[in-house]
Amino acid sequence: QVQLVESGGGLVQAGGSLRLSCAASGNIFSINTMAWYRQPPGQQRELVATITSGGATNYADSVKGRFTISRDNAKNTVYLQMNSLKPEDTAVYYCDADVRRLYTTNVVRYWGQGTQVTVSS
Repeated sequence: QVQLVESGGGLVQAGGSLRLSCAASGNIFSINTMAWYRQPPGQQRELVATITSGGATNYADSVKGRFTISRDNAKNTVYLQMNSLKPEDTAVYYCDADVRRLYTTNVVRYWGQGTQVTVSS
């Protein structure tokens, strides 16, 4: 079994910063791409940023220059540093990871439970 646990969400004023963390645990052999998604109130879930096991990153246009995704492969953890936050960044933020478990060859996608980020104007 594999679990992803997010932390670091909260309430912040516009222009402020938050750092989200997502730690994967369980019978993990390796993790390929990790990513952050978000779901604003009443809207569909959208991709925020991705990072490969080698460190290559990709960002949604709406967060480029403000958010930074990073990971610590030794800790099976992905981070999202969010700066210059705007009210439109308010959402539940989810991490996901493409995991190869021990003693298997297939890759399975796992999701965290989500963490709320609220940006006040």
